[in-house]
Amino acid sequence: MRALIQRVISARVSVDGKTVAEIDRGLVILLGIGEGDTQEQADSLAEKIATLRIFEDHTSKFNLSILDIGGAAIVVSQFTLYADTRKGRRPSFSEAARPEIAEPLVAAFGKHLSARGVPTQTGVFAAHMLVEIANDGPVTLWLEN
Repeated sequence: MRALIQRVISARVSVDGKTVAEIDRGLVILLGIGEGDTQEQADSLAEKIATLRIFEDHTSKFNLSILDIGGAAIVVSQFTLYADTRKGRRPSFSEAARPEIAEPLVAAFGKHLSARGVPTQTGVFAAHMLVEIANDGPVTLWLEN
């Protein structure tokens, strides 16, 4: 399981010109599910992200989590995080989980994050989405589980 997280001051996800998710301060989480990933990994990664201290305190140090600042999250399924570009010029996605495996794990990840206290919205699984991100910092982190 892979997550690319971006600290944002605002973000919006649209499908076919319609906004499906929108937040102010918080995180955009691009989430890739790989072959063999499990519910336990989804829960563990959601827990880590909920408590990851990547927001600045009054001394400008990364001491606050999304929970501490009362932020929100948008989770966007992103199978392209499993792109293999070592051979040729076209990425291979053979390590990405099939949709019937990935979709429930993305949903479970979002539910766990929400249950942990982070207001969480999602993109639309397998849809062509426009993701608008106002990256704050910029702070962008790669997590693997």
